[in-house]
Amino acid sequence: MKTRIRRARHKLNNAPWCRLSAKIVGMLGDHVIVVSTTASEGAARALAAGAIEARLGACAQVVGPVTSVYRWNDEVRTEQEWRLEIKTTADGVTALTAHIKDNHSYDLPEIIAIPIAGGSAEYLSWLMAETRR
Repeated sequence: MKTRIRRARHKLNNAPWCRLSAKIVGMLGDHVIVVSTTASEGAARALAAGAIEARLGACAQVVGPVTSVYRWNDEVRTEQEWRLEIKTTADGVTALTAHIKDNHSYDLPEIIAIPIAGGSAEYLSWLMAETRR
């Protein structure tokens, strides 16, 4: 009985999806999505193109329009914005943040880095390769 359990565990631990999971787990904390919003689709596209051209991100999506509700100067505002999501490496966040601040039209742009908790090992490797300078 113990031998059967050991064999079953060995087969399970060596299954292709387990090896892939181990690769993904080993990459945790290395990749992030940096999120910002802009007042126009054109502004979001320009920020995305500049970041990708400079290899500050591997891929960017422009999503929108979205409706944002926020407080600014003691006033609640509702505005139409475009959401920008840029995939990058954790060590690239500082440079990407500086790029967004330098090229954004807002006085205080939203810049949030969200850790990527997992994903395709091949995609995450590609992300790393595309952001090397």
